[in-house]
Amino acid sequence: MDESYGNLPSSHLLGSVPAVVTEEKAKTIVNYEVPEASMQTFPPNINGGSGRGYQTLGSPPEGFEQQPPNNWKGVFSISSYMQYFNVDTDIVVNRLMSSFYPIGGDFFSKIDANPDLYGLVWVATTLIFVLASLGNLATYLIQKRTDHKSSWSFDVGYVNVAVFSVYGYAIVVPLAFYFLFRYLESNPKLIQFWCMWGYSLFIFVPSSFLLVVPVEAFRWIIILVAGVDSGMFVASNLKTLVEGNDLAIIVVAAFFLQLALAIFFKVWFFQ
Repeated sequence: MDESYGNLPSSHLLGSVPAVVTEEKAKTIVNYEVPEASMQTFPPNINGGSGRGYQTLGSPPEGFEQQPPNNWKGVFSISSYMQYFNVDTDIVVNRLMSSFYPIGGDFFSKIDANPDLYGLVWVATTLIFVLASLGNLATYLIQKRTDHKSSWSFDVGYVNVAVFSVYGYAIVVPLAFYFLFRYLESNPKLIQFWCMWGYSLFIFVPSSFLLVVPVEAFRWIIILVAGVDSGMFVASNLKTLVEGNDLAIIVVAAFFLQLALAIFFKVWFFQ
């Protein structure tokens, strides 16, 4: 410290002031090791159960679709089927869009955690309504185009044919392929077959609106494109179950069944 500070006059002070002692203090360096931080996210497991509690930021996130618990209580119990309708809009829309891609072949992997029957019921019911209403509309347009004076009446038989053909195909055909795969010592899941075949029918819904156009060549192009797309979607996904086996005939049969269904829609409802 500067010596000028020690020579200051102190006679005017009432008490004594201790002298300022300059000494060099040793510098003590303390090494403090900072513990590794562990960031955590909320909420914690307040109830103290067997839950996950805090989750560190480095831990991998859980999957988008979780395996639902097995709540099967019998064939005749409605609560047994509720787990297959527990899907939100985003999942359904994603699966509907996947049905438009005929060569993906990954639909079974997408629905493995949570296959649903909502798509089967919703798509089949919508397709029945669309076929019956637009089929009558197409008949009306053609009749008015050829004969303006003739009367036209709604054909209720379109509804009956649509119900039996769509519901019958969506339920019986997957069931038949399921037993065929089981007979060939494969182990598929029936609920996955119903889910996949249900969504495969969705392409016929927008196609039906184009079939209203009273141009026969245009109608055949639309229905053949829709049938091939739907058939390829089913065949490419079934192919993932028969890899390594000589079961190509099953894949081909599934393709032509979808194509035959498309031709049936055209011939019966959009003559």
